[in-house]
Amino acid sequence: MRKIVLLLAILLGIAPAFSQEVPKILLLKERAVLQDELLEERFKSVLPNLMRKNGIDMWVIIAREYNEDPVIKTMLPSTWLNARRRTILVIYDKGESQGLEALAVARYNVGTIFKSAWQPEKEANQWKRLIQIIEERKPKKIALDVSEQYAHADGLSHSEHEALMSNMPAEYKNKVTSAERLCVGWLETRTPREIALYEMLDRITHQIIAEAFSEKVIIPGVTTTDDVVWYLRERVADLKLDTWFHPTVDIQRPDPDKVNWPYDRRPDVEVIMPGDLLHCDFGITYLRLNTDVQEMAYVLRPDEKQVPDYLNKAFSAGNRLQDIMTGFFKVGMTGNQILALSLRKAEQDGVVAQIYSHPVGYHGHAAGPAIGMWDMQGGVPGTGEYSINENTAYAVELNAKVKIPEWGNKEVRVMLEEQGLFVNGKVHYIDGRQKTLLTIPRRQKVEHLGQ
Repeated sequence: MRKIVLLLAILLGIAPAFSQEVPKILLLKERAVLQDELLEERFKSVLPNLMRKNGIDMWVIIAREYNEDPVIKTMLPSTWLNARRRTILVIYDKGESQGLEALAVARYNVGTIFKSAWQPEKEANQWKRLIQIIEERKPKKIALDVSEQYAHADGLSHSEHEALMSNMPAEYKNKVTSAERLCVGWLETRTPREIALYEMLDRITHQIIAEAFSEKVIIPGVTTTDDVVWYLRERVADLKLDTWFHPTVDIQRPDPDKVNWPYDRRPDVEVIMPGDLLHCDFGITYLRLNTDVQEMAYVLRPDEKQVPDYLNKAFSAGNRLQDIMTGFFKVGMTGNQILALSLRKAEQDGVVAQIYSHPVGYHGHAAGPAIGMWDMQGGVPGTGEYSINENTAYAVELNAKVKIPEWGNKEVRVMLEEQGLFVNGKVHYIDGRQKTLLTIPRRQKVEHLGQ
């Protein structure tokens, strides 16, 4: 009963911020009901304002089975795993007093939101029926999912675009525009219930990492980094969840001949030993949302009961860099502006920084402003020029490089990634953030602290 009460509290957004209860994983049927509820809420609370803000009164989304538009995948009901044949969705804004009209140029209703508006027995040509709908409503602007900058907003295939435009009357061709801002806004905006759910997703992610980086999984001298990677995958499968990328686990150690993992390939498979500094990159997919988390652990030597002070001091540089970057979040600031200001401030504070943060949501690397990439520290063309908006979620991803005299002045990278929500003008870590290294074996209580 206590777990059920906690779950309801989380869904309502009133759960204690750092509860130690294990969140209940919903059954598939329960997930389906919740996902459909969330979708209906988003159509009422997110989409009308988004269309009016961007001056779009008609949005046409087209996809064929097994070649889904990234946006249409987020608008399908929970029991539709793919588009069917050719699925055309039309969203028309009838004005503030009448709201949105949602139609499906398809044989079937698409869930409870999109009502079927095509009877092939009366009009066999699907494109002609779409044009009839357009001509009946006379939209001022028709938005299509085409974009040079965002793959998320470029879901209309070349052949489908050609077919549509060849059927489009001349008077409406000049009304066609890119739906890029609609796509990004739809994908990046989180509702209050989604924000509450993200606490549960992030907590589950943290708990799986805590298990993987513990004596439950790791036997120094025996366990390899690849063993831990596959434990993460198996644990996700056991919980009936998904992961959107194959995890990585890598090692840093005093050995002068060992080079830090280069980002352009997967880490080497190595046996984990006492004195190793471990790092993982891991995320889950649940309720159509994604997490992306990086945390670190230290394997205690036989004569150690706690992490050496010099490593704790190095780790704090990573937290300092997080504070620097999130301190520059402000509505209207672009990803490139935040990146430049953060790197400048880090240099002033003596932090050797590398920043590569990104939005999370319906996708792990989600739509919204890119705040650096590991190989683009001077700014990211296109997506880096997109501005920060309220009610959005980010993977605060970065590293601070610290030279360790005790390791022969070798450079250690404190690589961290935590989920942050930008709400009310401030970044809030969803389930806290790592402030101390995990230890193997565990000598301390695992806890994630707030800001």
